[in-house]
Amino acid sequence: MLKCPNCQNKDLGKIGVNQYYCWNCFIELSVSKGTIFTHQVEEDGTLSSLDDLFTEEDRSVNL
Repeated sequence: MLKCPNCQNKDLGKIGVNQYYCWNCFIELSVSKGTIFTHQVEEDGTLSSLDDLFTEEDRSVNL
């Protein structure tokens, strides 16, 4: 099961194809080729990458 690399919560909402939203820490996640990409939604609606905050192991999908 997919879980948030930031808070480890499994309460994720699906917002698109391979795109999820963490209801606990309010970040967007997208999955591509077994890797989770994390983004913060800014006030103007743009996305800022948070990937540099996590190790490659933290960002790998463990299904």
